[in-house]
Amino acid sequence: MGKNTDISNEQLFELITEMYADIQEEFKDIKSEIRVMGAKIDHDVIPKVNSLFDGYKQNAEELDRIEEEVSKHEEIILRRIK
Repeated sequence: MGKNTDISNEQLFELITEMYADIQEEFKDIKSEIRVMGAKIDHDVIPKVNSLFDGYKQNAEELDRIEEEVSKHEEIILRRIK
């Protein structure tokens, strides 16, 4: 290899150190974005999911009540037919 392509251990160490610092900075940015996304999920998405679940539960309970009433009327109607 010629002199222009040779790299000393010190230069290599400096390059690796610089790359490591860049990677650490990127990780900080990623961690920050993850925290923001987590906060958005906690404050935005989870309450909406909970509301949807509550609505589902209320609908299911109402359907159960309706089914019970229909069953009562069905029994009455069947008795009258016989």
